[in-house]
Amino acid sequence: MPKFDVLVWRDHSRYWTAQWVEDDAKYAAIARTPDLAVQQVRDYLRWRTQRDEYFRGEAWVLQDLEILSVRVDVRPEYRENDRTYPCDEDVRVHVPVIRAQRDGGLLVCLIPTLSIGFDYYNEKSFRSLVVYAVQSELKGCTPAEIAMHMPPPELRIEQVHVSKQKIKSHGFSPDAASVALQAVADPLTMRGRGSYRRFTQCWERDSEVKELMRRLGSERVNTVLLGESGCGKTTVLVQAAWRLKHSDGELSGAGDCRFWRTSAARLIAGMQYLGEWQERCEEIIADLADIDGVLCVDNLLDLVRVGGQSPNASLAAFFVPYLQRGELRIVGEATPPELDACRRQLPAFADALQILRIESFEKARAITVLHRIAESPQQDLRAKLQPGVVEAVYRLFHRFQPYHVFPGRATAFLVNLLDGARQTKKPEVTVGDAIDAFVRETGLPELMLRDEVAMSHADVVAELRHSVIGQDSACEKAADFILAFKAGLNDPGRPLGVLLFCGPTGVGKTELAKAISGFLFGHGKESDRLVRLDMSEFAGHSGADRLLTDTAGQPSQLIRRLRKQPFSVLLFDEIEKASSSVLDMLLGVFDEGRLTDPYGRVTTFKSAVIIMTSNVGADHSEAFGFAKEPSTSFVREVGAFFRPEFVNRIDAIVSFQPLAGDTLRRIVNKELKSIAQREGLKQRRITLQWTDEVVDLLVRVGYDQRYGARPLQRTIERLVVTPLSRHLLSQTQSGHTAVKVVVVSDQLVIVS
Repeated sequence: MPKFDVLVWRDHSRYWTAQWVEDDAKYAAIARTPDLAVQQVRDYLRWRTQRDEYFRGEAWVLQDLEILSVRVDVRPEYRENDRTYPCDEDVRVHVPVIRAQRDGGLLVCLIPTLSIGFDYYNEKSFRSLVVYAVQSELKGCTPAEIAMHMPPPELRIEQVHVSKQKIKSHGFSPDAASVALQAVADPLTMRGRGSYRRFTQCWERDSEVKELMRRLGSERVNTVLLGESGCGKTTVLVQAAWRLKHSDGELSGAGDCRFWRTSAARLIAGMQYLGEWQERCEEIIADLADIDGVLCVDNLLDLVRVGGQSPNASLAAFFVPYLQRGELRIVGEATPPELDACRRQLPAFADALQILRIESFEKARAITVLHRIAESPQQDLRAKLQPGVVEAVYRLFHRFQPYHVFPGRATAFLVNLLDGARQTKKPEVTVGDAIDAFVRETGLPELMLRDEVAMSHADVVAELRHSVIGQDSACEKAADFILAFKAGLNDPGRPLGVLLFCGPTGVGKTELAKAISGFLFGHGKESDRLVRLDMSEFAGHSGADRLLTDTAGQPSQLIRRLRKQPFSVLLFDEIEKASSSVLDMLLGVFDEGRLTDPYGRVTTFKSAVIIMTSNVGADHSEAFGFAKEPSTSFVREVGAFFRPEFVNRIDAIVSFQPLAGDTLRRIVNKELKSIAQREGLKQRRITLQWTDEVVDLLVRVGYDQRYGARPLQRTIERLVVTPLSRHLLSQTQSGHTAVKVVVVSDQLVIVS
């Protein structure tokens, strides 16, 4: 009688899993008791012995079987819009591993909880191979997903004997999914594959879940779950799939693998030659028909974009006749702009789908869901929420990220707070912890997030003046929109501010943009929030296309950076040099705070400050003699150069004055103080000193009225930094000494 080694373990949800050790974790049986799980594996092995005359159990028994626990450090990650954000620290995972040997001496390693198995030859490479395999499998997982891979409470190996009696059905059907289907899709309702772990519980969505169950069960129609990103479309689908599984009977074979989740990229992965992916899709359609299966696609629009050079040669076009004849059933997810793009590019595909709308939560339901999500993981995380934390999280996202629907990112934010408390062993999560985490994520200062903290116009102006010298009027106008944002009076449907900086070159326009970026968004883990574009690169008829996409048709650098971090300052240098198509495209950005590409992908600008610089009118500013306020000239020149509909969407036209004598001296002093803080002087503990004559000489030699302060900066580098470098390198002594810059015979000299 053939005998086989079977691994049995109990997971943290108190279900038992049984798995034939030699099967490379391909199939697993799930049951409420270990005996029932082992019986399912025994039925499978009996089926194999009856089907394959060369299958003999004695040949599969492994020798020197032992269970080890291997420690692996894994770096968690978060993903959003095809972008990866790794965490700061590794997470240590203790993984149960089976090590054994075949009759021929070949070594075997199995990691059952991750469905990994491999052979190896050198015993010394065992641990390194395990670490590599585990890190590869868990790459891209969040901390919550990695936490699901904790070692099982109970794990043992049993040896079962298999007879050739008639098989009793216990729910295992090895032919339920072919190799082709398993290669490109994951089952939503099989615990052994772990797909369900990636999705949270579906709260407050009973009506949507029941409606989807009705469509998938009795009506058997193709459905698109329509809603904004983050509204919970995937969780509704997973919940409906699980309920349908249990409604068919807990151990029914069909319920275990009817719903298979995939993406367009996976469907064509590895297909290089003409007709390959079409052949694969035909196999998948046949396999799904055999098991009465449903193909679940995470992004419906990708089916239209992927597969060929045009929508008519895409995956969606290939599926259309199968959908119309009822040979294939699909459940897809899409946002309203994405579905509109599907209708424009392939109407027959969109017409084959029925719409089920998933609306975002209003305040009461959103807070209820956040409370239920917060309570769910507390038993494992052993952290409590201080009263008011959930309400604070809702207020922060509703106030400062109103374009993100609920539950959406607020859910992940709250779970990360609890997970952070577990890692730092904090017993309680406070409102202050939530605000600190929001500061790190958005870069906004704490005084902007706390309504009880006052902010005065004079304080903001003083902060901006510290970086920008001699442009008091410009700093005051910039402070006005910052105060409106702090007071919550900015239009939530538009960018935080749309400003046009006008004035001669080199007078501080870019410096003020940097100061605004640092003041508003420079307080998080990413301090550089200034995205600067030279608009002369976007001239010509294709300027708008280059601003949206790169040469490969993927989102441009601007779009990628803004999707990664929406709290940014966008600086469009010399906007007058951009093509008219770019200016037309920016009209919608200024007015609605969003940009939609031809494929329906939306980029949000509602948390960004848009600053444009222009030299329009600078050449005519001198015509007004000694007038102190040439702003009227700039406004008139801007109105004459740009179209009225463009100017009408600008919040403020900020005029910059030509630099005067006292301002230039202050700029020189600031630059010299900056040089005094450079690493070469600080390491040697050398103090840099200078006189007023040095400042006057630098102003006289370096200032050019046509080019502003930039020639002055180059002069300082040439006359101060270069001789100072030579002086320091020629000296052997260092430490608590002073180096002085003086004027000798109308020349700068470095003396110790």
